[in-house]
Amino acid sequence: MDQIVAEIRKIPPVTRFVCGSSLAVTLSVLIGAVSPYTVLFTKEYVFKKYQLWRLYTAFFFGGGGINYIFEFIMLYRSINDIESRSYPGRSSDLAWQLIWACAAIVGTTWPLRTFIFTKPFLTCIVYLYSSLAPPGAMTSIMGLVTVPIKYYPYVMIGFDLLMAGPQVAAQSVAGAVVGHAWWWSVWGGELGSQGVLGTYARAPQWMRNLLGETRNTPPPAAGGTAAGLRQAGIHVSAPRQTPQPATSSGHNWGSGRRLGSD
Repeated sequence: MDQIVAEIRKIPPVTRFVCGSSLAVTLSVLIGAVSPYTVLFTKEYVFKKYQLWRLYTAFFFGGGGINYIFEFIMLYRSINDIESRSYPGRSSDLAWQLIWACAAIVGTTWPLRTFIFTKPFLTCIVYLYSSLAPPGAMTSIMGLVTVPIKYYPYVMIGFDLLMAGPQVAAQSVAGAVVGHAWWWSVWGGELGSQGVLGTYARAPQWMRNLLGETRNTPPPAAGGTAAGLRQAGIHVSAPRQTPQPATSSGHNWGSGRRLGSD
């Protein structure tokens, strides 16, 4: 048990929080401890009855079954690579920017009457990851088709359009829009540069203290560390399904195991 705890503590803090939240919210619903209707984002309950926890749970309810396993692996791989390679020693900056990204997702999906933000949240993370990936990195879609990893978010959107229709694809587009805005405003839209908000996207001191960061580490060039740039990894994608509450429907496509990167 102590060894398991030690291994979990080796995971970067933001990755640990995001993946832990996904497991906690999803498993709580699956075992019947929490009703699925209490984790959905409903405007009336959030803003009139002040059930603010829905703003949190709606980002982490992942449904169930084998598709959730693939989705969880994809989430872990993507955000762990972002935090380890592009935000080394700056987990507080990632956490701060992730909060603003989540707020933007709520805003961009507002007209779509989205009840669960898992899909646009994951698409946003994957878009940023693909943008920060080493040049020449490739991704394999279900082990059948290999494409440059920079096109991977668009492939996800295309699969959602074909398999689940315009409503779910629109949620994917919203997540990609937020991911692109994050990439452009903070990272400058190209490797080795800094966006217009790069200086202002640093976490406040209280968040750095919360994560135990005593040094104000300067942001590295886009694309992460030199070691990360030398790794061109390959992803193998597998189908994933959007959670199916009574008020929404959809189908996702996700990532399986990465070959040759870690």
